[in-house]
Amino acid sequence: MNSLARLASRCGDVARRTACLIGLGLAFGGLPGLAHADGKKPYSYFVTGTQYYVAGNLTPVVPLPTPKPEAVQPVVVMGGGPDVDEAYRWMIRQAGIKPRPNTPTGGRFVVIRTTGDDAYDPYFLYSDSQNSTSTPAVDGFVGGAYLGLTSAETLVLPSRDSANDPFVNAVVGSANALWIAGGDQSTYINLWKGTALESTIATLIRNNIPVGGTSAGANVLGQFVYSAQRGSVTSAQALGDPYNKYMTFDPTPFSGPSFVNIAALANTFVDPHFDSRDRMGRLVTFVSRSIAPGSGSTGCAGGIVTAPQDARGIGIDVETALVIQNVGSHYVAQRLTNISTTSSSAVHFLRPMTLPAVCAAGTPLTMQGICVQKLANSTDFDITDWWNGASHGVNTCDYIVNETTGVQTPAPIPY
Repeated sequence: MNSLARLASRCGDVARRTACLIGLGLAFGGLPGLAHADGKKPYSYFVTGTQYYVAGNLTPVVPLPTPKPEAVQPVVVMGGGPDVDEAYRWMIRQAGIKPRPNTPTGGRFVVIRTTGDDAYDPYFLYSDSQNSTSTPAVDGFVGGAYLGLTSAETLVLPSRDSANDPFVNAVVGSANALWIAGGDQSTYINLWKGTALESTIATLIRNNIPVGGTSAGANVLGQFVYSAQRGSVTSAQALGDPYNKYMTFDPTPFSGPSFVNIAALANTFVDPHFDSRDRMGRLVTFVSRSIAPGSGSTGCAGGIVTAPQDARGIGIDVETALVIQNVGSHYVAQRLTNISTTSSSAVHFLRPMTLPAVCAAGTPLTMQGICVQKLANSTDFDITDWWNGASHGVNTCDYIVNETTGVQTPAPIPY
């Protein structure tokens, strides 16, 4: 695959993709330290910048950088589409990576995916189309080297063998920041869950290494995952039958172990591409399915969340990132987007106020009173108390969504 074609796997909409292709197209010619895939190995490994590892060798060829994380449990969830440059800079800073003229720390940003290539690596490392490492980044580049990053690395892991490979886990386990690229969340669940890689990611989270993902990579960060094992589901399909064949979840049952355990995203579904693909109805249905049956015929069979206000959904628009960290006893989130964004670039926080009234196979969903809080600016969001709303008896909903026999009010226009 040629360099410009590879870039299309990362770049977003047409306008931004054009700039991205022009800006990064030169970055693939004779990069120092580029390690290509070895066809005999179950993974592909690429490096832009300093070569710390050689594929297949568990021993670093030069000493690894050891920056100290500055945040507690830093996480980024991104809504797909154009990447949010500042979110990656946030991860680099929270990793404790320092640039010159201070005491430089160096640092490694590692990307994992099941398909694709190394399109992220030069975007992370360089500041502009001239591969600058000594100037602040322009729009469309992260400028990691300017911030102290010394390596951007990508592992393509298309099998359980690759996810269990010792070399793969050495590279991921020593990362200073980890990114899960977009793709197909079913492959992440099928190929990575229950492997050594899952344990390695859990260790990174415990050690406060920044972890994030976009699109399918964001989807799998919630405790509850829409796993899309039989293909994607639309809002109309989900609302029309909450138990239709496309409604596949991980874990199944909900009480099982999650793929990624992030405390800030407990009892939470993450749904990216929220605005561009009209996903309010399906996210409401996902959240409803996690709510356990209550008195009478309310609730959803198979649900485990006993109090409806504890079931949560986060819908993230394209070109939008939510950065989260633990501050004291609370998880605090902030929304980021690009200066050039033309979309709404908002985050939608869903919290039910009642049990689902009708939730049965072959029957349209009836779910009243879903409180939606819409974050479209840089205001901090207390993700522990969900903006101190229902738990404090204060109505802070921006609007209420009702689903009555599969018909949604208000209509999707405000989203």
